[in-house]
Amino acid sequence: MLPTIALVGRPNVGKSTLFNRLTRSRAALVADFPGLTRDRQYGQGRVGDHRFVVIDTGGFEPVAKDGILKEMARQTLQALDEADIVFFIVDGRAGVTPQDARIADLLRRRGLSVYLAVNKTEGMNDARVTAEFYELGIGDPYAISATQGDRVNALIEHALDEKFPQPEITEDDEDGAKAAAGEPKNYAEGEEPEFIPEPPPRTKIAIVGHPNVGKSTLVNALLGEERVIAFDQPGTTRDSIYLDFTYKNREYTLIDTAGIRKRGKVTEAIEKFSVIKTLQAIEDANVVIFVVDATAGISDHDVQLGSFIQDAGRALVICINKWDAADSDARKIINEDCTRKLYYLDYAETLTISAKSKQGLDKVMAAANRAHGAAFKKLPTPKLTRALQDAVVKQQPPRAGTIRPKMRYAHQGGSNPPIVVIHGTSLNRISETYKRYLERFFLEYFELQGTPLRLQFITGHNPYAVEAPTGRRTRSY
Repeated sequence: MLPTIALVGRPNVGKSTLFNRLTRSRAALVADFPGLTRDRQYGQGRVGDHRFVVIDTGGFEPVAKDGILKEMARQTLQALDEADIVFFIVDGRAGVTPQDARIADLLRRRGLSVYLAVNKTEGMNDARVTAEFYELGIGDPYAISATQGDRVNALIEHALDEKFPQPEITEDDEDGAKAAAGEPKNYAEGEEPEFIPEPPPRTKIAIVGHPNVGKSTLVNALLGEERVIAFDQPGTTRDSIYLDFTYKNREYTLIDTAGIRKRGKVTEAIEKFSVIKTLQAIEDANVVIFVVDATAGISDHDVQLGSFIQDAGRALVICINKWDAADSDARKIINEDCTRKLYYLDYAETLTISAKSKQGLDKVMAAANRAHGAAFKKLPTPKLTRALQDAVVKQQPPRAGTIRPKMRYAHQGGSNPPIVVIHGTSLNRISETYKRYLERFFLEYFELQGTPLRLQFITGHNPYAVEAPTGRRTRSY
């Protein structure tokens, strides 16, 4: 069990910057705006021989009584309950604030192992900048710079060595140490290495949609706990939160994303960063669950978002949420809108659910598994070629002038989404209509429900063909 470090402090003191440095990633959204982080974010870090789990939290307001600040405070308190070590981050350039004093008082009363990190001290005298923070009563303050990385590793090693002293490695543990470092084990003569299968990869599922359609509520319902903030306010989620969980003995990673609004309505810089993270999460996912509101219908922006998901080539499940809150007229309208406006996504399953009352959750995961299986399905070359021949027998490609394209054989060129590579002659003359026909035919033939399909055409070149001269001929007199 790896030790867990929680990063706690008021808004805009550099917690997310420190989180990204410790995890060597850009998982946490970072910008010069207070209150950017709201949900807990987990990551793994390593400093020297120390491995640990680090938790990024939102700006902490212990006395918040209601609203989004109360939900953020609840997330931070949960992180404190899970943590072995707490890094209390303060701003060295701003000095001690009343909010810092309130947080320090709460940490003292909880009896946690707390280390006071004075951030943003680059270019400053350590003794002078840390002197006033002794009044918080947390212990010795440590001057660091999350941006520059100054003294961060030293603080981590000091805290972990003090809380979790490392045992001395004996000769019997050398193989284990090498294995942890990725080095091969030294086997004795005649000794056979034991085969250790690799763990199955986690299926990444991104939850996307408009603000306030119930994405975070769906995530909490699938996880079975209040893991992310679900608040009746558009734009509650600002970052893409990666959450590992197990469902029916299968490993998944859920990605809770920020809601995407129309481009013209995205004016705040924070929201622009959130949209970028959401689009990146779609590209990173294996399966996308597209959540729409049954009470609001399908908007033009939903159509655009669905088009982006299709262009990304991700397996897709459409979930119509808040089905229990929609009356008969609203249900009729949403069904008609899905058929009429989202016709290009007809390969995806459409489900009616209620995340708040936890209705239809088993259907969601079953559909996600089917879509994931279709996206990574192996398509043997003989079967693909026979399917191609059947498609041509059913409907030949139309002539382009005097030339009719000829398709000879097909093979799989990739997965997620499945790519079918078709070889033949004059394939550059195949119309877009016939391409769509082939895509539909392959999807139905191989029962690839829940995933788009891509076609690639490779036309053979005749090495003995003589190219006609180009350019306008001129008559000589």
